[in-house]
This record gives sequence, C-alpha cells and structure tokens, in this order.
Amino acid sequence: MAASPFRPALDLMVQYASYHRDRRNIATHFVGIPLIVLAIGVLLAPAQLIMGSVNLSAAWLLWLLSTAWYLTRGNLALGLATSAVNAVLMALAEPLAAGNSWLAWGVSIFAAGWVLQFIGHYYEGKKPAFVDDLVGLLVGPMFVVGEALFALGWGRSMLAEIERRVGPTHLRDLAHPIA
Repeated sequence: MAASPFRPALDLMVQYASYHRDRRNIATHFVGIPLIVLAIGVLLAPAQLIMGSVNLSAAWLLWLLSTAWYLTRGNLALGLATSAVNAVLMALAEPLAAGNSWLAWGVSIFAAGWVLQFIGHYYEGKKPAFVDDLVGLLVGPMFVVGEALFALGWGRSMLAEIERRVGPTHLRDLAHPIA
C-alpha cells in the first residue's frame, strides 16, 4: 500500500528522487513531464463544466485541484512555482484543444512525453516512481520544477537534504551497471 499522498514536499521529493539520480533521466524528465502535463491539458480542455455563468474546462479544474495539493505540501515557493508552470502548460493546451485535431495532438504529445520518460528510466536502470506510488504522477511536475529551481540556486537546504537521504546525481555506467 502506498504512503499518504499528503506528505510534506520534502518527503515527496526525496521519494521521487530515489528513482531519479541519473542526470540523463532527469534531463529527459525536463521535457517529458511538461509534454505529459500539456497533453493532459489538451485532452481535458474540450470537456467543459458550466456552473451558472462560469465555464470551466476539466483541464483548468484539474489545475485548480492540483494547485491546492501543491500549495498544501508545506513549501509555498515550490508549490507556487509548480502551479505557475502547470498554468502556463494549461494555457498552451487551449489552442491545441480548440481544433478538430485535439485528440491527435493530445495523444501524440502524451505518447512523446512517455517515450522520453521510459528512455530516461533506461539510463536510470529503475522503474518509474509512480509504479510503486501513484502520487508520483503529481510529484513529477514538482520534482522537475524543483530541479530547475535548484539549478538557479534556490532551495539549497532542500537539495542538501535530498542528497543526504538518497545521494547525489550521477551518470550510471551502462557498460557495467550495478544491479
């Protein structure tokens, strides 16, 4: 049974990072995860919820729900940044969802994102985190945003604690992999 989805951001990031230490895997996630989020936006945007004078797509409803989750994980800056990135992706999804080819766009982008994820996990030598804990599907965008922020110098104490618990990033030797 998976642990609670309501763990603090640090614990969620540590668990996710334990599946993502190879720098090539992390690099593929910088493209793959945003593509998957964009695709979800494209696929959900056509479903409209009309509540009185408010017309809200299922994509924006999912964004609102995920934003509430990100903002309550105990790290406001990381939650805000992740929600902002996801909002940009939802906004980019709308024009792709507006035409007759929205399904083709959505499925194609989704597939491309997952192909990149699985290529990354080949380098990692481990299965994706969501296989063991479905909350990893929500943590993925937070992890990518966190990694980008770490690269910019933000969150040094969080990064240090992640590395203390699961080790630094590396390049796994594919010629001599360790089981």
